[in-house]
Amino acid sequence: MVLGGHQVVVVVAPVAPGRLPPRVPVPPPRSFLRTVGASLRETLFPDEPWRAVAREPAGRARALAALRYAFPCLEWLPAYSLAKLRADVISGLTVASLAVPQGISYARLAGLDPVVGLYSSFVPALVYTVLGSSRDLAVGTMAVGSLLFASMLGPAAAPAAEPEMYARLAFTATFFAGAFQAALGLLRLGFLVDFLSHAAIVGFMGGCATVVCLSQLKGFLGLPHFTHDTGLPAIMASVFSQTGQWHWQPFVLGCCLFLFLQITRYIGKRKPKLFWVSAAAPLVSVILSTVLVYLIHGENHGIQSIGSVKKGINPPSIHSLLFSSPHTWLAAKTGIITGIISLAEGSAVAKSFAMAKNYHVDGNKEMIAFGAMNMAGSCTSCYLTAGPFSRSAVNRDAGCRTAASNAVMALAVLATLLFLTPLFRHTPQVALSAIIASAMLGVVDLRAAARLARVDKVDFCVCLGTFLGVVFASVDIGLIVAVAVLVLRILLSVARPRTTALGRVPGTTVYRRMDQYDTARGTPGVLVLRIDSPIYFANASYLRERITRWIDDEEDRIRAAGEESLRCVVLDMGSVASIDSCGTKMVEDLKKSLDKRRLQIALANPGSEIMRKLDKSEVLQLVGDEWIFLTVAEACDYAQSNCKVGTGLQSVASPDEMV
Repeated sequence: MVLGGHQVVVVVAPVAPGRLPPRVPVPPPRSFLRTVGASLRETLFPDEPWRAVAREPAGRARALAALRYAFPCLEWLPAYSLAKLRADVISGLTVASLAVPQGISYARLAGLDPVVGLYSSFVPALVYTVLGSSRDLAVGTMAVGSLLFASMLGPAAAPAAEPEMYARLAFTATFFAGAFQAALGLLRLGFLVDFLSHAAIVGFMGGCATVVCLSQLKGFLGLPHFTHDTGLPAIMASVFSQTGQWHWQPFVLGCCLFLFLQITRYIGKRKPKLFWVSAAAPLVSVILSTVLVYLIHGENHGIQSIGSVKKGINPPSIHSLLFSSPHTWLAAKTGIITGIISLAEGSAVAKSFAMAKNYHVDGNKEMIAFGAMNMAGSCTSCYLTAGPFSRSAVNRDAGCRTAASNAVMALAVLATLLFLTPLFRHTPQVALSAIIASAMLGVVDLRAAARLARVDKVDFCVCLGTFLGVVFASVDIGLIVAVAVLVLRILLSVARPRTTALGRVPGTTVYRRMDQYDTARGTPGVLVLRIDSPIYFANASYLRERITRWIDDEEDRIRAAGEESLRCVVLDMGSVASIDSCGTKMVEDLKKSLDKRRLQIALANPGSEIMRKLDKSEVLQLVGDEWIFLTVAEACDYAQSNCKVGTGLQSVASPDEMV
């Protein structure tokens, strides 16, 4: 025939006598190795990371492309200009004004020497400048990670009684965190972090922020001793058991500083161009409070200072790492947990900023960068670093253009370490407590929690359970609650998949859920069911029982309404992405069960893997090629035309009658 000016030859394959041609073809066979390779490639390399390297001609060009892939800084360095340098210097210095007081504050929260917080903003920032793929992320210590270090490592070595052992444990935990993060990135297993859902992170971060804020009562009240436990009952017991040692002077000073920080934060949010006001506020509060305490001799009024801060750059700590200690497993566990939390926060921040500016961030590269900077940091007296939102937001608002802003921040911190640390001798602890409490209020995301309660009640329960576990028990318990609930939810979704009855929308050949579309109507004599999940060993037995119950309910309804008796059950397989041997056995058992009830089974829209597995297990031959259809509409029309009703029982037309 002629089509569009071109002669088209149509070849019709001969059909064997007494047999209909299959409506859905069985895909050609694939070797086991090819199948496994394709699955691994899709799982580990969905973004095809080597495409930019492979498309370059072999030789020098491909080698340079490989270097650019391994070291993202080589992508922006060749085109670096004075305009970009100016923007990065401004943003780096702005972030440094926040990083210095925050670093000292978070190190105190972690139970470490204040100078360790400054160390952790120097070496890791330089490493991220070379390996990081985000233009906006500003790396540094994080409050939640600091709290986890104190709560998990404190029982093994008290920071006040054994400061050297505690520091060694912190450096070791940091090394394990970095090794775990780098391994996830190198093995392309970053998707594992996604199993910690947004709801769990909101609840966990909110609970940790609440505990951190309450623990700052030690600085606000000038208490000499405080509990290492992170639960609300323990914190309140520690506070009210020392009522005789409360001091009003640090409380008044802390409230004034906290109010000042909150006002500047409000100004920064309402007037984005004045972001520098909130960014510089922590440093200003440290300077003002230090001058005030020095002038009034605050130690005589119950206002404790942080004392002398060491001067100089990071000393090496590689020989301090504990790889054969009784506490090595504790350090490893702490590192893995904090590594996951820091990855979840840092990756989310980097990806959200990248989407806002329309550029791509490679999640696995970020994990490698985080791992490298934490392993390098653990060898240079640093503890856990990540990409906290507060610093990154300031970095973005200050107009950073590349990751070089982290190098500028590192140089500013280096200058502080070399020349300015003696000036922090009289800095009051309550100033650090006010900085921490002010920063933690921004971590409690009430809007996200309210949205979860409005959109998904189960997610809200996960969020609330995690929050309550962290606040009233401990950080460990809260994390265990979050993981347990999420695993239970995943198992339930796999083991108890949804099955729904479909009906035809009038005037169309479209079949939709009858509980969603009021106008959808069932096909007389045909029951259409959709399976909304893969069919595995975990749910095969349940699906067989659930489909049988659907059939029983439908037959009861038909008898009560006096309608045409049921003749065929159509399974819409369009949502079944995969099937295993237990799944094919389920289809086989269902076919035999329906045969005993004189009912016909039909499959609609099965995918290639489904057809391949059904064919190899010979279930396809048992069902019959003539009962495999492209669409549900075809299956229903065919069933109505070819399923005959006998004397009270259903019978199926033979192939000879259908030809």
